[in-house]
Amino acid sequence: MLRNITSLLLLVAFGTLSFAADDRPGVYVDPDNVSDPDFLYQGEFYGPLQLPNGCLEMTGLQVVAAGKGKFTALQYRGGLPGNGWDNGPKMALEGELKEGLLVLHHDAYTIAIDPNHAVVTNGAGQQLGDLPKVRRKSLTLGHKPPYNARVLFDGSSTEFFKDGKLTPEGLLKAGTITTFPVSDFQLHLEFRTPFMPEKTSQQRGNSGVYIQERYEVQILDSFGKTPEFNDAASLYRTKPPELNMCFPPLQWQTYDIYFTAARFDDAGKKVSDARLTVYQNGIAVQRDIAIPNKTGAGKQEGPTPGPIKLQDHNDPVVFRNIWIIEPAEPISFVSASCACQ
Repeated sequence: MLRNITSLLLLVAFGTLSFAADDRPGVYVDPDNVSDPDFLYQGEFYGPLQLPNGCLEMTGLQVVAAGKGKFTALQYRGGLPGNGWDNGPKMALEGELKEGLLVLHHDAYTIAIDPNHAVVTNGAGQQLGDLPKVRRKSLTLGHKPPYNARVLFDGSSTEFFKDGKLTPEGLLKAGTITTFPVSDFQLHLEFRTPFMPEKTSQQRGNSGVYIQERYEVQILDSFGKTPEFNDAASLYRTKPPELNMCFPPLQWQTYDIYFTAARFDDAGKKVSDARLTVYQNGIAVQRDIAIPNKTGAGKQEGPTPGPIKLQDHNDPVVFRNIWIIEPAEPISFVSASCACQ
């Protein structure tokens, strides 16, 4: 459970899982079977960097594959989002993959990246830092349902999802809806977005958690972006997340969602807004926000509870380990702290 969560993230060694194939060119769902070489260079890098004054400062780097050997990146002072970055200014970089080496350019230095390291060098050829690639893991990943939870999906059955479909690996596909309505709840789910390097914005790993079919918590490959109101973990087109906690595509992520339904009087007039808290990968990104109205294509608000929909937006997003507690248990926020290994 996420009561009094300490919101820790771990940096761990690389691992892989198998996924069902997608027939569309440029869409990859199996990290063991990605033919695009750019996949090896995307990801997160983390380590000390020498500043002009000679001091060392922890630095985070998120590298995003943009298709056909092109890359964008964001550099963070202090560490990665949720792992040391202080929400200060970010440095945007661009680069290109040539002869097995990705080079990102900045006026004062270059960053040469191979699949395992990012080496920062100034104009005089002095090495300022060697940042190893890291793979982060949400501390809520794999959380087992508590005694008072209803298990909605554990890979063995789709009984709680209408027309639920499984991949050959036993993962739940997007494009289904719960067989029962919900009011107040705490929901845990794990999802994975595909690798779609040549797509951008809303065409890149799009799905969503539609609460009561009214309010969408967006699912999207927003890795390495400054978050906007339609990016991952946003209350769709209403409020962006406080922090972009997206991991790279083809990596398991978690949402832990706390929802309080809107209240209506006997005449059907709304007397209080619905409220929402979202943890992405163990970090609070929406904190007890009021939801003023339905979002996007959601159904109109009303006093009747509604089901939870896992939106099909034509991208092969998959889910596992879904459970719900009704009603939601109280939550108290704790400042995010991070540990690295």
